[in-house]
Amino acid sequence: MNKGIEIAKGKTKVLFEASGQPDMLVVKQTDSISAGDGARRNEIGGKGRLAAQTTARVFRLLNLCGLPTHYLNGGEDDDDNEMLVRRCNMIPLEVVVRGVAAGSLVKRNPGLQRGSLLVPRMVEFFLKDDARHDPLITPDAIIGENIANAAEISAMTEIARLTFEILAHAWRKRDVLLVDLKIEFGRLAGGENKGQLVIADVIDNDSWRIWPQGREDRMLDKQIYRNLETVDDAALARVKKAYEDVADMVGSFPVMRPGMIALFAESTDFVPQLNGVAQALGQLGLPVVRHIASASKTPGFVLQLVQQHDATFARLMYVTFSGLDGSLHAVIDNATSNPAVEGGGDPNAVALHCAKVLALEDTVLFGRTLLVQTNARSAVLQSDAQLNAQQIPAASGTLA
Repeated sequence: MNKGIEIAKGKTKVLFEASGQPDMLVVKQTDSISAGDGARRNEIGGKGRLAAQTTARVFRLLNLCGLPTHYLNGGEDDDDNEMLVRRCNMIPLEVVVRGVAAGSLVKRNPGLQRGSLLVPRMVEFFLKDDARHDPLITPDAIIGENIANAAEISAMTEIARLTFEILAHAWRKRDVLLVDLKIEFGRLAGGENKGQLVIADVIDNDSWRIWPQGREDRMLDKQIYRNLETVDDAALARVKKAYEDVADMVGSFPVMRPGMIALFAESTDFVPQLNGVAQALGQLGLPVVRHIASASKTPGFVLQLVQQHDATFARLMYVTFSGLDGSLHAVIDNATSNPAVEGGGDPNAVALHCAKVLALEDTVLFGRTLLVQTNARSAVLQSDAQLNAQQIPAASGTLA
C-alpha cells in the first residue's frame, strides 16, 4: 500500500500515515507474538500475514452485517500484511465479552465453575495500561476519568455483544465454541461521521478464546502460546499451524449464502402488501421473485411455478398473500418441502421472519437480523425517554 511515515508501533502492529489520505491509516501486522504484557516474546514467520488475513475477514463480516468499524480494505496475501483503515482517536479500553467462564474471570471468581455458559453474556472493561497489567475498570470510573461518557459506554457494550454473537454464530457453524472476545473502540478522527464510535484496532487469533467441539484441550487460539512450558521451534510451529487453521476457517465468515424469497399473490389486490414485504426484504439483502397466481383460477400455474422454483434455488422460502381463506398458502405449503409463511401483517415483521429462517445457515444475514432487532429495541427505549422528557401541560382552570 502507498503509506507514509510511521506514527505508532505496538507489540504486534505498526501504524503508518496513508499518503495523501489524512483521514486514513495503514495498519501493518508483524510476525511478533507476546504474552504476559511482553514478558514472553517470539517471532513466528508468516504470523503477520495470518493476523492480517484473520482481522480483514472478521471486519469484512462485521461491515456486511452493518456494524460500525474502521476497516476499509486490504489484509490479504498481496497486501503485504497491511490494511487500510479510517483514522481513529482510540479509547484506551479493552472491551471483553464472555460467553463461557474462563481466564481471569475464573481466577477472580473462585466459586464460578470453569467452562460454564454465561447467559446473558458478560461485558467487562479493562484499562489499557501495561504497567498496571490492564486493570479491570468500572463504568463509573470510566466516566469519572473522562475516558468515555455514559452513552458511549452503553454503545460499546451493545456493539461488543452484537460482535460476540455474530462471531459465535460463525464459529458454531464450524463446531467451534467462542469462549470470549476482546475488542477495542475508537472515535473517527475526521471525514464523514467524524467522532462516530467504531470498532477499531484488530480482531485476530490473539483476540479470542476458541474451543473446537467445546473442548478446551483442542484450543486454537493464543492460549496455546501462553501455555507453552518450553518455547522452541517445534512449539512455535504448532502455534503457527493453529493460526493457519483459524485464518482458513475465518476466510468463509464474510460470505453470504445465496437465498431466494418467492412472493406469491392471489390477485392484484395483494400487490401493495407484496411490494411492501419485497422492500423490507431488500433492506436485509434478500432477493425476491414475485408472482400473481391464483389457487382457485390457475392452480396448475401455481404448482408449475413451485416446481420450477424448488428445482432452481438451493435455499428458498415462500411468502403468500391470499386473504382470509388462505387457499394459496395451503396449496403452496403442501406442494413444497421449503418453508412457506403467510404474508399478512407488518411487512418488516414478515421480512424479519424470513431472514431468521435463512440466517440459520448464513452468518451475514444472522448479523443483519440481530442489528434490526437491536435498532427496534433502541427506538422503543428512545421513544419512551422522549415521552417522559415531555412536560405534561397543566390542566386549565383552578380547583375550588
